Amino acid sequence: MMESAVREHEWLKRFVGKWRYDSECPAEPGGPPVKFDGIETVRAIGDLWVVGESKGEMPGGGEATMIMTCGFHIGSGKYVGSWIGSMMTHMWVYSGWLEGDNTLVLEAEGPRFDDPSKKTKYRDITVFKTPDHRAFRSEVLGEDGKWTQLMSMDFHRVK
Repeated sequence: MMESAVREHEWLKRFVGKWRYDSECPAEPGGPPVKFDGIETVRAIGDLWVVGESKGEMPGGGEATMIMTCGFHIGSGKYVGSWIGSMMTHMWVYSGWLEGDNTLVLEAEGPRFDDPSKKTKYRDITVFKTPDHRAFRSEVLGEDGKWTQLMSMDFHRVK
């Protein structure tokens, strides 16, 4: 089967390139935010997929490698993908949508931080501020039904 790209696939090409990121996570109550940085390289797989590999320092020390895939599934009308990281054994499986022209929302289910035997929903939200700057935030759905931000990142295109 050979599928042709549609406009949603074209939208994903915005990610292609080399990016430098700065990240911030909330600290323990009363403490300063934890900051870390790294490099991400994103390439296209044909006209239908993008794959990104990031390397950077983890909060608390040590380098991590992360790999993200993203494409658009024409049949479901959803963006789909995955995320894995060298710091955990869970593979995140994405399903998402565009909000407006510049925002991609990807949701996944995964283990809760306070009780890994239970699962909850997470969201990764990317907003393209300009072609060379994108903002990212990750959120978790609480038992109260409210989304709480886990981390934020700013990506700036290197080339």
